[in-house]
Amino acid sequence: MHFYKKPYLIGETAFHHQGDVNYLFKLIDEGIKAGVDTLKFHLLFDLDDYFIKDHEAYEVLDNMIIPENDWNEIHSYCLKKGINPIYLCNDVKAIRWVNKKDKNSVLGIEIHATGINDIFLLEEASKFTSSVFLGTGGSTFDEIEFAISYLKNKGKQNIILMHGFQSYPTNYKDAILSKLSVLRDLYKLPVGYADHTDPKDEYNSFISTMGVASGFNILEKHFTLDTSKKRIDSQAAVSLDQLKQIRNLMNVAYEAFSFDRRLDMSDSEKAYGDVGPMKKALVVAKDLEEGHEIQITDLAYKRTNNSVPVKQNEIFSFLGEVTNQKIDKDTPINYNLVDYKFKKPDVSQFFVKEK
Repeated sequence: MHFYKKPYLIGETAFHHQGDVNYLFKLIDEGIKAGVDTLKFHLLFDLDDYFIKDHEAYEVLDNMIIPENDWNEIHSYCLKKGINPIYLCNDVKAIRWVNKKDKNSVLGIEIHATGINDIFLLEEASKFTSSVFLGTGGSTFDEIEFAISYLKNKGKQNIILMHGFQSYPTNYKDAILSKLSVLRDLYKLPVGYADHTDPKDEYNSFISTMGVASGFNILEKHFTLDTSKKRIDSQAAVSLDQLKQIRNLMNVAYEAFSFDRRLDMSDSEKAYGDVGPMKKALVVAKDLEEGHEIQITDLAYKRTNNSVPVKQNEIFSFLGEVTNQKIDKDTPINYNLVDYKFKKPDVSQFFVKEK
């Protein structure tokens, strides 16, 4: 898949629903209105495959688990809304549930950074037919390499790395966005940025879109329905208005950088480089008679009213040529005004002389 070529905004829901299915449906509706390209959901069906029994968060998360039947409804609802979701799967049972879905109905699955080297998750993920996202936050390069190699050895090629981590919230100084290019260049894979900076920070929207401005067009953002109410992951969840703003900024950054046209010039830039009206044209510096052999002092660079075909760097082609008519001062020089003789280039420097 190549959805990462243009700005791609992932609305992250995580456990912000806190087990409330109706709240999650509202998140879906509002996220779509705000302009997300897809939504990401955290699946957890087997808590014992994720926590030890006496983990302090076991009971809290146990009360937030949404049953499979409800997820079937949520999945169908997303499809009706034109959204192919991403499922972050925290346990093997969750991946197996996704693998039973129509292959075209799920955009991707993700393995969270907390399980990046969980070979049981990797094994099941390798059977998924579409994109596999790997959360790389807090992971060493050898851990990232292990996960990628494991998936590739199982025939999985469509892998996307997601840089970022949750620190409730993450200080933007700790985001180290320069690692985006390191990951891309090191592993030759598409890379996205999962932002978890403080939504109250005045630079949040700017930081969120810096990846897009650098050519990393996948952005993941937590969002909430009401910033005044505390819920799971609210420390990094932006308001709906800010989510819309970020969506717009992503588009602006992409259009301004135009990565798909990096070797091209726009029509307005071409007009700016037009020889004559903009760039100085090559003209004769004084009146020249017919039969005159052109010298360097006979030529000058000046801006003219009309466009001319001769470029500035063609000046040496006219030196030594003989005019075939009288040429008035300030006339743009061209090859019709001289008896031009082709000059064979000197290539002797490329040959070794025999002694």
